[in-house]
Amino acid sequence: MAGKFELKKSSNDQFYFSLLAVNGESIFESEAYTSKAGAEKGIESVKANALINERYERKLATNGQPFFVLKAGNGEPIGRSETYSSESAMENGIKSVKYNAPDALTQDLT
Repeated sequence: MAGKFELKKSSNDQFYFSLLAVNGESIFESEAYTSKAGAEKGIESVKANALINERYERKLATNGQPFFVLKAGNGEPIGRSETYSSESAMENGIKSVKYNAPDALTQDLT
């Protein structure tokens, strides 16, 4: 059983999505989109790029904690993870995206 995407609309009329693991924990947050269709394309882009290791940019936050950004084929960021306590925890987060995203269904909460 895979995780799921939750598609939401913010109070400023932007659209975004989260990828949730099977246990309901958020493992990935999208960038903001101006349209629902754009966010839906973003979800498809996550599914298409999730298994490509080179699309994950591993970074450090200003507090030194690691996180990752998933990029589309054109190099544009699709979204990012939370910050992690260690590099190994971040790598587990990437594994979780790879496991959960490709077959995840979308729950439309807009």
